Amino acid sequence: MDLRRKRAYDTVEPSDGFRVLVDRLWPRGVSKERAAIDLWAKDTAPSPELRHDWHAAPDSEWGVYADCYRAQLAGESGPALRELADALRQHPIVTLVYAAHDPEHNHAVVLEEALRALL
Repeated sequence: MDLRRKRAYDTVEPSDGFRVLVDRLWPRGVSKERAAIDLWAKDTAPSPELRHDWHAAPDSEWGVYADCYRAQLAGESGPALRELADALRQHPIVTLVYAAHDPEHNHAVVLEEALRALL
């Protein structure tokens, strides 16, 4: 399986394959038609508390945030993560769609790592 990441504000392309929104909130200003989302996996997104703490933290604390999110994926979000992995196995190309501005320091990076470990 080819697992990719892409911002919700980027152009949708046929090569994206199966598109999974991995944010808890719908991306602001993006219509459902424009987003072309096949599955909304909001239960695998960071908890509202963790999301709030991350938005208030400086970029230098990325590692702390990532570790907290990994702990959530291993704990309370574990069943949702395994369910998502099972659903993705049916698709040769999967794109994890997220709204964050930074392509390298966002929860989709951590989620992709966790999914790769299960797939």
